[in-house]
Amino acid sequence: MNRIGVLTSGGDAPGMNAAIRAVVRSGLYHGIEMVGIKYGFQGILNNNIEQMDAESVGSVMQRGGTILQSYICEEIETDNGQDQVIKNLKNAGIDALVVIGGRDALETAKCLASKKFPCIGIPATIDNDIPGVTDAIGFDTALNTVIDYIDRIRDTASSHEKTSIIEVAGKDTGNIALYSGLAGGAESILIPERKEDAEKIVEQMKNQSGRVKRYSIIIVAEGSVTGIDLNAKLKEEAGIESRVTVLGHTQYGGAPTARDRMLASRLGAYAIDLLINHESGKVVKIENNQPVNDDFDEIFSQESRIDETMYHLSERLSL
Repeated sequence: MNRIGVLTSGGDAPGMNAAIRAVVRSGLYHGIEMVGIKYGFQGILNNNIEQMDAESVGSVMQRGGTILQSYICEEIETDNGQDQVIKNLKNAGIDALVVIGGRDALETAKCLASKKFPCIGIPATIDNDIPGVTDAIGFDTALNTVIDYIDRIRDTASSHEKTSIIEVAGKDTGNIALYSGLAGGAESILIPERKEDAEKIVEQMKNQSGRVKRYSIIIVAEGSVTGIDLNAKLKEEAGIESRVTVLGHTQYGGAPTARDRMLASRLGAYAIDLLINHESGKVVKIENNQPVNDDFDEIFSQESRIDETMYHLSERLSL
C-alpha cells in the first residue's frame, strides 16, 4: 500500500475535515503517500487530485464543511462511470480509497470494492441514516445546532404565546427531528416514518384550549410535511395561528462538536489501519467505545430504523 486517496461526497457534515485530517496524517505516519481528491467522485473522473501532507490538513479540525469540496456525480452511478473511476485511480497510482460521506457515497464505495478496488467507507451525514451505524459524523453537531434554535424560538414563543413550527432536516428519516424534539422539549414531533400523525397533532392542538400553557413547539422533519402546510392545516382546522421557521442549510454548517471531532479522528485513523492490513469493502463505526467495522453488504442488507422507544417517550413527556 503505497498511495491512498481520500474524498468527501454528498451532503457536507461537520467533522468531515477532522476525518480528512485523521486519514491523511495516519497514512503519513505509516509512510504512505496521501492524496486528496477534490469534488468527490467527479474529481476522479476529472483527475482533480492533489498531494496532501501534514501541513495541508493543519488547522482544519475546527472547520465545518469540507476542504476537499463535495459534488453529486451522476455518472458514478453507472457501470461505465465506476469502471472509468477505477481506471483513473490506477493510472494515478492510487492503491486504495477512503470515502467519507452518507448513504449514496458509501453505496458507491461498495460498488468500487465489489469491482476489486480497495475501499473503506467513513459514515458522515447529519441525517444519521446509515443502517447499523449508531453515530455518523456530523449528527451530533447538527443536533446541537437545532437544539440551540429550539431554545431561542421557545423564548419568543412563550413571550408572545404563539405556537412555533420548526422544520428540520430529514427527507427520509426523522432522526434529527426525533432527537432534537426530545432534547428540546417539543410538544409534538412529526417524522417521515409517521406522516399519518399530522392529523393526530392537529386534534391534540384542538383539545389544548383549556390548558394554562398557551403555546407549543412543533418539530417537523422536512420529509413528513412542510412547516408551511402544517401551519395552514392548524389555522384551518384548529384555528391556531403559528409561526414557521425553516432551518434549512444552517444545520449543515458550523464548527463540529468535540464528540464529532473525536469520532472523526478515531474513524479516520482506523480506516487507514484497515487498509494497511489489506482489509477492504468495510464501513467503520464505533461500538462499545471501540472502532469496529462491517462489510458493505452487511450494512446495506439492513434497513435504517428510528428508535421507537424514543418516539413514544417524546409523546409521554409532551403532556
